[in-house]
Amino acid sequence: MPSASPQEAPGQTRTRIGAAVIAALVAALVVCFGLHLATGSVFIPLRDVIAVLIGGEPEKAVWAEIILQFRLPRTITAVLAGAALAISGLQMQTLFRNPLADPFVLGISAGASLGVAIVALGASGLGLAAAMAAAGIGADISIAAGASLGAAAVFLVVMLVARRVESNMTLLILGIMFGYVTSAVVSVLMHFSVAEQVHGFVIWTFGSFAGVTWGELTVLAPIATVGLLIGIGLIKPLNALLLGSQYARSMGLSVGAARFFIIGSTSLLAGVVTAFCGPIGFLGIAVPHLCRSMLLTSDHRVLVPCCILLGAVVAILADIVAQLPGTSAVLPLNAVTSLVGAPFVIWIILRQRNLGASFGS
Repeated sequence: MPSASPQEAPGQTRTRIGAAVIAALVAALVVCFGLHLATGSVFIPLRDVIAVLIGGEPEKAVWAEIILQFRLPRTITAVLAGAALAISGLQMQTLFRNPLADPFVLGISAGASLGVAIVALGASGLGLAAAMAAAGIGADISIAAGASLGAAAVFLVVMLVARRVESNMTLLILGIMFGYVTSAVVSVLMHFSVAEQVHGFVIWTFGSFAGVTWGELTVLAPIATVGLLIGIGLIKPLNALLLGSQYARSMGLSVGAARFFIIGSTSLLAGVVTAFCGPIGFLGIAVPHLCRSMLLTSDHRVLVPCCILLGAVVAILADIVAQLPGTSAVLPLNAVTSLVGAPFVIWIILRQRNLGASFGS
């Protein structure tokens, strides 16, 4: 058989590595999905999990209700949230050519936190609690609505600023400043709130996939799917932006339009996940680095699907650990993602040594 030319060999090798990694991640996602449905305070054998999913009868009738009403929506939420945060982090790191960028760098999470703080901490003082109760609006729905409105408000401000600011670095700094301002307002609200209100807000900041119901999934899933599809459609612009805006313009890319869709996709994904699951850290900044290390490339044609799959896998595994299977205790999800994942990412980065090479620097 004729051998490949030296110029083609590296590309072919990366293609094979990418295909193998993505295939392995698909298999890992299927296994983790089933494992998540089986584990919890009550262990359910995998054969009974499969029986319930295909419409059969499990050994114990109550297991069907546990899986279908509680664990299945939680698992689907973990998949969507992990994929959304991972692809958002990848987009932000590429747009700003900054390995420390994450989905919340533009202040979207801080805006969502401000919305929740107004609902959870200021509802009594503003008369909102009585109005929501009279309208039949529950606490979970009001918190999700507050987070959505807060994230949307910051998103609109960021998009207006993005139209006037050409420099991505300036936009990054402004986004961080938006985050500081909203965080300061949240701190003031916490200072003047009673302990019970502060406790409820702090619990929300821990992050969780457990509170999402089937009804809320009908909102979360379509929005997350649209955001992910936009991210997939941005593969070519993201590759062009790897070497900077000037290079992208020389390739015929409309940098302004690309930046608009990248920020829009990231804000959509980060905003909806924060609204329903709380501000979940680590995934958005770490998963893209893990994918680059596994694939040995910065080509978004393989990085995007890898981030989607690995983000879902990591989110499910983190939630399994947070549930402390076999016990009734539950750990904060943010604590699990940081304590378990951060040391591993540090090890990966130290091995790679030249992290800036992934961003064309």
